[in-house]
Amino acid sequence: MLVGMTNKAVVSLITGLEDSEKVAVAFLVALGAAEHGRPTLMFLTKEAVRLATEGVARGVACEGCPPLPDLVARFHRAGGRMLVCPICFDARHLAKDTLVSNAELGGTVQLWEWIGDDQVTAFSY
Repeated sequence: MLVGMTNKAVVSLITGLEDSEKVAVAFLVALGAAEHGRPTLMFLTKEAVRLATEGVARGVACEGCPPLPDLVARFHRAGGRMLVCPICFDARHLAKDTLVSNAELGGTVQLWEWIGDDQVTAFSY
C-alpha cells in the first residue's frame, strides 16, 4: 500500500447478474481499492441497482471466482459504499427498505458531491 494515499476510487457498474463475471470483476476492483485504504464508492445504474438490495448478490460468477456474497461482504467490511441511481431503482419497482446497509439512493449530483475536489480513479463496467 502506498503511504499517504488518499485519492478516492469510483467503480461504475451498469450490469447485474445477467453478466455475473462482469459483476465479480467490478467488485474485485472496488474491493481491492477499499481494502487498501482508498475511500471507495460503487455507482450502480441500470440492472446493477438490484445488487444493492438484500439477498440479490449471490452465486459464483465462474469456475474459480470467489462467491459474490463474499465479495459484497468484504467490500462492506472494508468501508466500501454503494450509490444507487434512484431513477433506475424506481423504474424496477424495488423497495427502498431492501437496500443493504452500505447503500443509499443518489444520482450524479451526489456522486460529484462525494468526489468533491479530491483525486479519483474511476473504472466502468
